[in-house]
Amino acid sequence: MENFFLDNEDILFQLDHIDLDRVIAFKEDDFREAQKYSYAPVDAADAMDSYKKVLNIIGEISGETLEPLAAEIDEEGVFLENGEVRYAKGTKLVMDMFAKADLMGFCLPRKYGGLNFPTTMLTIAGEIVSRADASFLNFGLQQDIGETINKFASDQQKASVLPKLASGEYGSSMILTEPDAGSDLQAVNLRAHQDANGNWFLNGVKRFITNGNGTVGLVLARSEDGQTGARGLSFFLYTRDKHMKIRRLEHKLGIHGSPTCELQFNNAPATLVGERRRGLTRYTMWLMNSARLGIASQALGIAEASYREADKYAKERIQFGKTIRELPPVYEMLTDMRVAIEAGRTLLYETAKIVDLKEGLEHMKEKYPERSAEFKSDIKKYSRLANLLTPMIKAYNTEMANKAAYDAIQIHGGTGYMQEFNVERHYRDARITNIYEGTTQLQVVAAIGGVTSGAATALLDEYDSENYSYAPALQKKLQKSRLDFEKALIGVKEADNEDFLNFHARRCVEMATDLVQGYLLLRDAEYSKRKMRIAEIFIEKMQTRIHMHMHYIIDGGSTFLKNFSDVIG
Repeated sequence: MENFFLDNEDILFQLDHIDLDRVIAFKEDDFREAQKYSYAPVDAADAMDSYKKVLNIIGEISGETLEPLAAEIDEEGVFLENGEVRYAKGTKLVMDMFAKADLMGFCLPRKYGGLNFPTTMLTIAGEIVSRADASFLNFGLQQDIGETINKFASDQQKASVLPKLASGEYGSSMILTEPDAGSDLQAVNLRAHQDANGNWFLNGVKRFITNGNGTVGLVLARSEDGQTGARGLSFFLYTRDKHMKIRRLEHKLGIHGSPTCELQFNNAPATLVGERRRGLTRYTMWLMNSARLGIASQALGIAEASYREADKYAKERIQFGKTIRELPPVYEMLTDMRVAIEAGRTLLYETAKIVDLKEGLEHMKEKYPERSAEFKSDIKKYSRLANLLTPMIKAYNTEMANKAAYDAIQIHGGTGYMQEFNVERHYRDARITNIYEGTTQLQVVAAIGGVTSGAATALLDEYDSENYSYAPALQKKLQKSRLDFEKALIGVKEADNEDFLNFHARRCVEMATDLVQGYLLLRDAEYSKRKMRIAEIFIEKMQTRIHMHMHYIIDGGSTFLKNFSDVIG
């Protein structure tokens, strides 16, 4: 009997050492929830105990039921029948299991039937589920959609849909992308208009909509006649009816268990969420940042599954009189995979914790306006960090997952290319992660401002001020790499050239990511000899990467910009 929570020693390690006391206090309103609900925690330890029990249930369903069905779900896929999406039998079975276990309202407030769990726990749950089947996206979507409605919608809108999302009666989707508005959401053209009575209606086409058959959708639409760009867009809550048709399902490389729909809205009634003209700049960006953490956890789950398949195969495959796991080229690949995964996990949990702190502080400020001065500086700090780390971890984990899946096939050799082996599916599933919810290139655009403005430097200063007396030599290596990073930043800024900055943005973001992960792994190393070895390997290889990037920026970075047009025309 497999349990994907209990068999993951690194998740258990992180849970034992992460400090969520303040997050929990915010989420539980200083434990006033216990006065309303008998099952609400009375203190932080009680909350952590509840989190672990629920993660144990998710780990059990994922390991015992979902993962054994994943290949069958991938092969069966989804199909359109009489205008309705039909899920694979395995997907439907596990969705029902999640609903019966009251898991679909994982992050939603208790008053709507939810568990009221923080984002940090959702990232762990998302990883566990995705390790079993990366196409099981319904669970995470319910949280992203539900949390967005809970944060921005009216009380009437919340009451009408949140209990049904929490129970699993309603599925959900984020309805943003259009044929001519993919990454550039400012180009959205689906129209929203009001009738004489002030009722809103939607008309147009949306494309690449994950789970677009969901009963509830959050729709980005152009509400202002004559206004182009972001200021002409508003955000709408739509409940499926006869005025929206699913025109087709996309035939995809991977995540076959998840329907990706093209939708046609024909005067479909909807209700405005929040204020007009803030659909993209506030509501969609909040929703997408939430979804990006979800994709980062999905990618981490795929990477974990890929590593485990590769390691198992390497232990069993005999070549040249020994297992291939004993061969340096193979055990280096496996070790690099394991280190990269744990670097991604520690940064993901750190990011989720910061997001939880930001959201908790904002909620407390709204609920207790007389205490707003008390929260102001922390809100500013954690908002800045969340804006930096969210795209950073989305970029890192999704690129890392693609490499882990690629290397897992390489370790399997020719057999890994065959559909009988799971790594072939993991490779296909991983490929979408660094594309949807914003490509890696867009994550770099989102993160580079925080890197060049000083947010990353301030965070590194904070990490460097901690006590690393148990590993002073590793701290010095990190400090040395920081000097290379700062030289590179100076070189980029002194160039005073936007093309030069944009060209080197990814290198700068990757250097900052390396340093943040180096400090986080060094922090973890205090509690485990094995974690110390992880930190040593990561920091040693990180030094070379950062030094290389610095020299390319300082010494050779302009050559490319001078010559690329002669090469590609």
